[in-house]
Amino acid sequence: MTELMQRTPGEELISGLVGNIVFHSEEDGFTVLRLNARGHGKLVTLVGTCPDISSGQWIDASGKFVKDSKHGMQFRASYITVSEPKSLDGIEKYMASGMIPGIGDVYAKRLVKHFGESVFEVIDNEPQRLLEVEGIGQSRLEKIINSWKEQKKIREIMVYLHQHGIATAKAIRIYKAYGANAVKILDENPYRLARDMHGIGFLGADKIAQNLGMEKTAMIRVGAGIAHVLTEATKDGHCGLPEQEMLDAASNLLEVPMEIIREALEREIKSDSLINVPVDGTPCVFLSKLLYAERSIAYHLRRINTTPKRWPSINIEKAIDWVEEKIGFNLSQSQADAVTQAIRSKAMVITGGPGVGKTTIVDSIVRIVTAKKLNVLLCAPTGRAAKRMSEATGMEAKTIHRLLEFDPKNGLFVRNEDYPLKSDLLIVDECSMIDTPLMRNLLKAIPDHCGLLIIGDIDQLPSVGPGQVLADIIRSDYLRVCELTEVFRQMAESRIIINAHRINAGSMPELENPETDGDFYFIPVDNADQAVERVIALASRRIPQKFGFNPIRDIQVLCPMNNGPTGTRALNVDLQSVLNPSSGEKIERSGNTYCPGDKVMQVANDYDKEIFNGDIGIIENLIPQGKGLVVNFDGRLVPYEQKELDLLVPAYAITIHKSQGSEYPAVILLLLKQHFMMLRRNLLYTGVTRGKQLVVVVGQKQAIEIALKNSSRFSRWSKLNEFLQQSNH
Repeated sequence: MTELMQRTPGEELISGLVGNIVFHSEEDGFTVLRLNARGHGKLVTLVGTCPDISSGQWIDASGKFVKDSKHGMQFRASYITVSEPKSLDGIEKYMASGMIPGIGDVYAKRLVKHFGESVFEVIDNEPQRLLEVEGIGQSRLEKIINSWKEQKKIREIMVYLHQHGIATAKAIRIYKAYGANAVKILDENPYRLARDMHGIGFLGADKIAQNLGMEKTAMIRVGAGIAHVLTEATKDGHCGLPEQEMLDAASNLLEVPMEIIREALEREIKSDSLINVPVDGTPCVFLSKLLYAERSIAYHLRRINTTPKRWPSINIEKAIDWVEEKIGFNLSQSQADAVTQAIRSKAMVITGGPGVGKTTIVDSIVRIVTAKKLNVLLCAPTGRAAKRMSEATGMEAKTIHRLLEFDPKNGLFVRNEDYPLKSDLLIVDECSMIDTPLMRNLLKAIPDHCGLLIIGDIDQLPSVGPGQVLADIIRSDYLRVCELTEVFRQMAESRIIINAHRINAGSMPELENPETDGDFYFIPVDNADQAVERVIALASRRIPQKFGFNPIRDIQVLCPMNNGPTGTRALNVDLQSVLNPSSGEKIERSGNTYCPGDKVMQVANDYDKEIFNGDIGIIENLIPQGKGLVVNFDGRLVPYEQKELDLLVPAYAITIHKSQGSEYPAVILLLLKQHFMMLRRNLLYTGVTRGKQLVVVVGQKQAIEIALKNSSRFSRWSKLNEFLQQSNH
């Protein structure tokens, strides 16, 4: 079989007969095999991806020879194409490999003996002749024919994808996603790849489309490009964009005349994929699903707020006296007022910074309401925030996904308007972290009679996903909002709390280090190299020796970004080598090294494991033969297969965004002028408020000044505020 082999500059071609298969993953096609390569005296170890492979097949591969530190010289293949073996020995090996159900060692020998080199031609064109071979009956024949057709279809699809510049790893994913329809789907609309397959995106799909001969001005391409611009905007938290800004971005991306982009935009709007709508008088374009989600949030908040509660009468004065006796101290006037408003309101927001008594207020409300035999549910967007909520109230708090009974098989929530939660009061904490789609799903599962209490700190970073839900709810004045500002006496002695409130007000924090033991320190540095040295010294020696914190479990390094010499990736390599140097037992994958005792973080939700994006654990042990590892998440042991390790990254240093909803005994916060693109007041505020007992800022005073000046809070394009304001009329 002659196939077009792709080769990028700097790569070489290699061909040969497959000897034995060392490893093959059915899921992603990752393969390690030994190859009798043409022109090579010794067997070559080849590593690459291939959907199906067996001994005896002939392969052509493009790639490079590399020297692996553990396994020696290997050929790393970017493309692998497979063809049927030509020699009798190769044919027999291939047919005996198990690739064709119904043929094993015995029948492979019989078939080759009977038909010789023409056996594949017989299976293709005269399959009934297989009945000539002793032992093959009608049942076995049908099994052989069906499996042969499937194998042939896979090969044809892979050849087609290779011929159009699609590397083997992506080709396998495409085949697994679309099956036998892969070629038809790509011919009709290659941009489906951007929507259906993670990691390909518009640019990857566009490259494939160009190889397939798609015109730059094709409406299907321009429409996909517009959707890509708006989807990319959601990564910055926007639900939509001003129309002109979107058009300019699409023009830069697509390189086609503006009139064609406008025509494609009109088509997308007519098909209801996009919606044009004004925001504060500015013409904007939204992804339909996000605008509908914002409209749904406004609808459900109105529904919840305007329907009556089914609560017994509560004498609030007596209730506050009773709860003060239970908790052992008197509530302040601001706390008592917040409790009173929450009991009397159907839906309400409580917001405020650290040390203002939010935890005491929630605990008091829960005690009063549960004493009346009412059902209270507690939830938060992350497992860490839910755990803190449970510790504060003594009641179980769940993640929103767990509360709504998320089903990972279909990506839907079991709880919804048709099967609502069983609750008289739902308390939701850390609401600044909740994005638009998740808030929509939460609100629609709340029954009419249920009260709603939203808790959050509006001055923290907004959600990673699209929208600014908490900010829009507060800004709209639709719900009653209780904003707490009084810092309590025991908290007012903490320089962490003092400086957090100074930062929030736009004032320079107190940077002079205390003469005696304190909880907030500033260590000035001149450059990035010096900053990294200080961070390593603080985490490994100075803080553990002075304060007794465990350097891995108790100390968390935070920084604004992932990349660069002072980003999380570089810092994790440095910190890992000092805090947990490898003793020989390790697994390497995707540039990361995993050893027992390493601190790691989950970077995507895994609902089967019930481990969520941002959860941090410690590697307990490695599974023998490099098959995976076990992570200890707060006493819960969770196994990971090697193929799942891309979901785990080292976590000695994490971004401030990833730290949202968490608190750590000690925080080292790195802040330099070179982070200027990320420096905002709410970023600095969020970082400082992550430390419970100690915060050490390593950086430059000018960087702090830049962050303090950059204070714009409502910088995302969303429509929820206006939808809610319409509810006031």
